[in-house]
Amino acid sequence: MSRSTTNPTSAPSSSSDFVIDLHRLNAEPEKTQLQLIQQFADSGDPGLETLMEFLLERRTQRPSAAVGKAYRLLRKADTARTQDFCQTHFPQGVVPLQSAQGVDYFNLQELLIEQDFQAADRLTLEKLCELASDAAMQRKWIYFTEVESFPTVDLQTINLLWLVYSEGKFGYSVQRELWLGMGKNWEKLWTVIGWKLGNNWTRYPQGFTWDLSAPRGHLPLSNQLRGVRVIASLLMHPAWTEK
Repeated sequence: MSRSTTNPTSAPSSSSDFVIDLHRLNAEPEKTQLQLIQQFADSGDPGLETLMEFLLERRTQRPSAAVGKAYRLLRKADTARTQDFCQTHFPQGVVPLQSAQGVDYFNLQELLIEQDFQAADRLTLEKLCELASDAAMQRKWIYFTEVESFPTVDLQTINLLWLVYSEGKFGYSVQRELWLGMGKNWEKLWTVIGWKLGNNWTRYPQGFTWDLSAPRGHLPLSNQLRGVRVIASLLMHPAWTEK
């Protein structure tokens, strides 16, 4: 049987299969791409070469969860070849770190690449406070009225960082999608994303899941003990309907 008719989630076997592997990767839906990317990363140099070419082909496009996983695994491979590739072609990661207020999102991206989701969640709140005001940075939390003035580009950057480096599981846009799908029912949302069990709020930090086994939409967190106004403002921000 030829390679072109094999199971789409079979791993690459040798460098001679490079072109076919790349074609398969590009042809598959994202869910299958995520599976293939892990297998390519685990298969040694031929698979890593496929992932590098995959990233080069897509570097002018909006980064996807598949692109984020490929880049993260290339960084994790930590070979001389992958180090040189990442530094040469993606020195700032695969997500454009755009900000209308000059906020630096580099460290947030690094934490998400490393899958340190707890630290990334804390830093996300810091960045929201930085967007809000000096007073918010002092108090270390934000008012819902401050969210309304957040630049669209900054919220889109923060969201895209979470989305791309979590295999599409985390981010405000994911929470918004779930919330709208539940008819904007907050109580249903808290249960589905793992923020509440029955009548009990999930305890911070030990009750939350800080890895990709978490429910979809589990991260980033918002402090619901202060009410729903902040997260409602985040999920209704024009950032999610503007391109």
